[in-house]
Parts: sequence; C-alpha cells; structure tokens
Amino acid sequence: MTDFIHGDTWDEEEGKSKSQIKREMHELQKLGEELVALSAAARAKIPLDDELQDALQLADKLGNKREALRRHIQFIGRLMRTRDLEPIEQALALLRNTNQAATRQFHKVENWRDKLITDSDAVTEFIAAYPEVDVQQLRQLIRNAKKEQEKQQPPKYYRELFQLIKPLIIEE
Repeated sequence: MTDFIHGDTWDEEEGKSKSQIKREMHELQKLGEELVALSAAARAKIPLDDELQDALQLADKLGNKREALRRHIQFIGRLMRTRDLEPIEQALALLRNTNQAATRQFHKVENWRDKLITDSDAVTEFIAAYPEVDVQQLRQLIRNAKKEQEKQQPPKYYRELFQLIKPLIIEE
C-alpha cells in the first residue's frame, strides 16, 4: 500500500504506523533545522556529503524568505532519510558539548572578574590559584575597574581585567 504525505511516496514499513513515520520525518526536519542554524565553521566539523552541504548552503541563501526556507528544510529532512545519521548526530553532540564547555569557561572567567572587583580577599585567592598571573598588572586593573564603576565610566578596565585573567582560567 502506498501513502502520500506532503507529496512524498512512502512505502509502509512493517510495524510502523503512519504516525510513527510522520514523527520520524519531523525529527529529521528538526535535525535539518539544527544543521541550518550552524555557522559555516561549525558545519565544516560535521561529516556531510556534497548533496547535503549544497542543500545547507542554499538554505543559508534563503535566510529571510520564511516559506521558502520552511519548504527547503523539509527537503533537507527528505535528503536525510537516506543518510547514515549516526556520524552526523555524534558530531552535533560533540559540538553541543564543546559549546556548553566554552560557555561554562566564559562564566567562570566572568565570575572571577566580578569577585576580584568586589572582594578584596579574592586577589590573594586568585594569585594562589593562578601563580603565573602578572600580580602588579592584576592589582592595577582591579583598582582602575573599581574607579570606573564608581564614576560610572565605560568599562574599559573591566574588560581588560577579563582579557588578563581569561587565558589563565581557560588553560586549566
């Protein structure tokens, strides 16, 4: 028996209902949406064949044309039905974890910066944890960041403090 769903011909697979097939189709479309949302650099880390890469590049060009992009994502979902998705899903999971780890590192740097400015004991603690820091520069940036906050000036030294401590914390 042959069913027509959105213009596609589906052979009813043994044991799969029409609803199950539609759910799988929507999952593939969501995976396609996730791929479309990636930057070109992130997408380069995903093992994609030429046809899928071309389809994703076309999706980038469709950007602000909503209906065309929606239909194109459905097309990407159809393309993905015939692909081995495990390597793609593994690469996406790795990217997600990398992004989450980078975000955690970023928050750790922000927390240290804020703690250094608000808590005078934090300087000693930071120097003990990161002995390779330029202590004189650290103390100077903290003083300047405090002054600019008091005077409600643009956060120049606040940012410089972040840039000073960021490589120390992220190397951990």
